This record gives sequence, C-alpha cells and structure tokens, in this order.
Amino acid sequence: MNIDFTGKVVIVTGAAHGFGRAIALGFAKRGAAVHICDVNDAGLAETAKLGGSAVQVHHLDVGDRGAVQATVGKIIAEHGKIDILVNNAGGVRGQVGRPIEEITEAEWQTIFDVNLTGAFYMTQAVAPSMKKAKYGRVINISSGAGLGVSLTGIQAYAAAKAGQIGLTRQLAHELGPWNITVNNVAPGFVRSNPTTEKQWDAMGAEGQAKLIQNIALKRLGAPDDIAHMVMFFASDYAGWVSGQVISVDGGK
Repeated sequence: MNIDFTGKVVIVTGAAHGFGRAIALGFAKRGAAVHICDVNDAGLAETAKLGGSAVQVHHLDVGDRGAVQATVGKIIAEHGKIDILVNNAGGVRGQVGRPIEEITEAEWQTIFDVNLTGAFYMTQAVAPSMKKAKYGRVINISSGAGLGVSLTGIQAYAAAKAGQIGLTRQLAHELGPWNITVNNVAPGFVRSNPTTEKQWDAMGAEGQAKLIQNIALKRLGAPDDIAHMVMFFASDYAGWVSGQVISVDGGK
C-alpha cells in the first residue's frame, strides 16, 4: 500500500512531541505541506527541524477560539485550502488522579479545553474550506480512556476523550454530505512524552509487567504505530470510512 499526500495541506495540533510529532513527520515524508501547532515552542522547533522545509510552525492554544480562527485563516490564505486536520492536542495538563471532591472548576475545565473544545474549534475553523472543496479528512486522537477507564484516574480526561469520540460520530454525519470524513484513533498506553514517562515510572516493575501482560501482543507500541493509522484514515484507501473509532493498543 503506497500512501502519498503530495499536494495536500495538513494541520496537526499538539505536534511538539510524541504522537503529534510522529504524525507530522509521517505526512511530511509523504509529500504534504504540514502546518504544526502547539504551545510548546521548543518542541515545535524540534519537530520542524526534523521535518524540513515541508513543515511550518504555529504557536497556538487550541482552546482559544479567536487564535484558532486566525491561524486557520492564515493557512487558508497561503494555500487556498486545508485537506486534512489531525486533532492531536490533548493530555492531562500536569494533573494527577485525585478524589472527585478535590477537583476544582479550573482543573476540570482546562482538560476539556485542550482535549475536546480544541478539537471542536479546530474542526469548526476548517469546515468551511473543506465544504467549499467538497473534500476533507478530520482525524481525532482520543484514547483508550475514552472507551473504558483511564489509567490516570483523572475524571476530566476520561470524560473529555469520551466526548471527543461522540463528537467524531456526530460530525461524520453532519459533514459527510460534503465528502468530509471524520474518524478517531484511540491509542493505548505508549511511552511517547514526558507525561507518559512519568506514568510508566510510577507503575513500578510490577505494574509495568501487568500492563504488558494485558496486551495481546505482549509489548508496548510506538508513536509511529498511531501515525500509521492516521495515515490510513487520511488516505484515499479510507474514502468510504467515516465515524469510526479504531483502537491502536496492541489488542485488549
């Protein structure tokens, strides 16, 4: 299967490291013009260095609707279109699992802003251009936490990722008449960034062994495993696939 994105314009959010970096580099390697977004400027610069001239950098908080509209508008002004959007920005914003009665309004909201609201704002911003072109691919990066229980124990994270899956299904039906597909990748646990490294270390040897034992393939995956599923959803091979959630987790 030869997947090529020559001539395609792609936006990848949360591209400073981990899944987002692997996804951005995957598109760049396959010929796309890739616009990467994050609030981590140092990480973005490293991704851009690895991706070369095909990659352009945008400092962007996806939870800021005005900034999202401005950034997407700038990209459309340059290229005249956006073909593919990958809503990868997310995470736990430095939080750890605590009892529900201890969670503040701000702690709850900040996780929703980046994991769910950001995906909504980004898709809202690209939709008019995709409708005009009668073509588009939107891929949301959720989590196994959105389908089951979060390893983090963070209520807002599990809820926001589940909400993103619901948004995926709803938008697939809303945008489908314009030949826009909307799909979701739900990764399992992957050591892909500083947060997951802390989680891995916190498990200890016994917890790490138990996690791997519960995976059908008996090993952890890598960021490229997630990127490969994104490439498929974004490709012509998935032209009649929409509203789907695929778990990339080694088998559960």
